[in-house]
Amino acid sequence: MKWMEKILKKTGQYIQIILNWMVKISINVSKRSLKAFSIPFHITGKITHFFKDVSRVLGEGSTALFIAAITGIIAGIFLSKMTGDLEVLPGLLVLIPGAIGMRGNIFGALGSRLSSNLHIGLLSPELKKSDILNQNIIASIILTIIMSIFLAFMAKGFSIALGFESISIVDFTVISVLGGIFSGLILLPATILISLKSYENGWDPDNVTTPLIASMGDLFTLPSIFLASGILLWIRNGFFEVILFIIFIIMGIAGIFVGIHGNSYLKKIIKQSFPTLFISSILGTLAGTILNSRFTVILATPAVLTLVPLFSGESGNLASILGARLSSGLHAGFVESTLKPSEGAVRNFGIITILAIIIYPIIGLLVILASTTLNIPSPGIDKMILISSLGGMLVIPLIMIIAFYLSVISYRKGLDPDNIVIPLTTSMTDPLATTSLVIMVILFLGATT
Repeated sequence: MKWMEKILKKTGQYIQIILNWMVKISINVSKRSLKAFSIPFHITGKITHFFKDVSRVLGEGSTALFIAAITGIIAGIFLSKMTGDLEVLPGLLVLIPGAIGMRGNIFGALGSRLSSNLHIGLLSPELKKSDILNQNIIASIILTIIMSIFLAFMAKGFSIALGFESISIVDFTVISVLGGIFSGLILLPATILISLKSYENGWDPDNVTTPLIASMGDLFTLPSIFLASGILLWIRNGFFEVILFIIFIIMGIAGIFVGIHGNSYLKKIIKQSFPTLFISSILGTLAGTILNSRFTVILATPAVLTLVPLFSGESGNLASILGARLSSGLHAGFVESTLKPSEGAVRNFGIITILAIIIYPIIGLLVILASTTLNIPSPGIDKMILISSLGGMLVIPLIMIIAFYLSVISYRKGLDPDNIVIPLTTSMTDPLATTSLVIMVILFLGATT
């Protein structure tokens, strides 16, 4: 097995060289464009001491969520136009929410780890040569490949268990891994860039990175899956499809090998992320089965399909902001690790509640504007805003409870909340958000079948 170790070691070295160049190129290209994120946002007037104290957080969070909403609506429109692919490749809808969530989980957790390391001074915002950064990059690649494979098997397993017509496990795997690779090529350097540059420009990465990366996950995952589906249809039931499947399985095994034999920091990330991401993939696939079971109902009002990734994504973004803030607060001592929420935790609950009150009506309005512009049938502005707003108010208390106790319990157990809270919280948010949305659709549109 020595030859295998040498091959894997050489492969890791080449991957690290390529990734270093990718990061350098991304920074040079994106320096100016990232300045657009630093739009000043101030809350004017004297409302309460709380608003004064957290105005910066609300400003940064609202701006990031609004940017995420714009990208989310694009993803929603794209999904509403993918009905043909969903019909040709039955069961693909089961995979999509898990795939979207997985990108946000892996790269959101990466952003949270970078944020925590920036806060405590272990990482420099100048992007100097850093073993911590390199190990985070390698971990993200390994997790993307392995979890894409696992997600494919979960999608097929759920489809069989629930009696859904579906594509083969080979088809699921090729689409899932190719989609993960395509989106990861964009999300990896983007996560590093946004984390470091937002911190360098005076923005708190906890308020900015996770929602932006999650929204980019929404935006780029759907086109990546669409591209992967096109490649699959081109090579389907042929020699190349089987070869790709075998290559991806070997890559997954090699990834596990590299993770097990890496340094202590890499092992820690992999060891703590695996169980969390496994649970996350199950929850994400569950969200997909909920959508798939109501596919004909949702198709009756296409604007609702446009709302799906936007609503789920913004719910996950709020969960990510809260999870990242609680994680950094626990590391820095601003949040106490008690089972009863401390003042620092309650303060963060208030911030998330205000952001939710702001963002959920906005995303309902955005869906109506997009639907009207593109002639997508919709239930009307009043019903759409009510569906979005009340659905959000239904899911937010659950998100806060989950994020808080996951943060505190993982921290008390000696685990790094950055590897656990965001992936689990956002993944648990997916089925909860999807269920809340379906409940509101049934309530306001009378869709009971």
